[in-house]
Amino acid sequence: MTFEEYGALFLEALSRTRIAVPEGTLLYRVAGEVVEMAAAYHSDGIVFHRTGDPVNALAAFAYGLGWLDAGSRLGLLEPLAAHPPSLVDACIPDSQSAHLDEKTRRYRRMLHSALLMVETGPDEASPLYAAAEALRSAAHSWYADGVEHLDAGDRAGALARFSYGHAWLDAGIRAGLFRITGERGLFTV
Repeated sequence: MTFEEYGALFLEALSRTRIAVPEGTLLYRVAGEVVEMAAAYHSDGIVFHRTGDPVNALAAFAYGLGWLDAGSRLGLLEPLAAHPPSLVDACIPDSQSAHLDEKTRRYRRMLHSALLMVETGPDEASPLYAAAEALRSAAHSWYADGVEHLDAGDRAGALARFSYGHAWLDAGIRAGLFRITGERGLFTV
């Protein structure tokens, strides 16, 4: 799927997304924040794309879709859906090569650090512990996949994976599943 199709997929996913928990419940606010974050990053991605910055547009789209998918996996949103960054084959122009290289390497470092700076919040006996571990596992998996793509020379694919994986951690923090044990600036809290 092209970069433009990926953005259109994101818009379609946003338009179909509904909060799955009842209004007035404690998790309703969390679900609303997940949708709000996803929508903000879709908007950012569109602005970046229109202003000729496909690198930041790709990162914003992947990050926003990560929020939606994490919220869906937690049962906060419906439909249950997945929009992994492996769907997109972003063609970043050669003129953006240095920008892509810098951002990809920086996002790799950020996600690596973020993975080390969160701790599962719920008790091991709680069902929410399993939820936290599922989100952490997804973030780890996307980090590892991003490293493989970076090592293979696919910087755009790596950037999308690092951005998507980071969103899973941020959504988990927003949902109260993780505690930040280090630099809070790496997270959207």
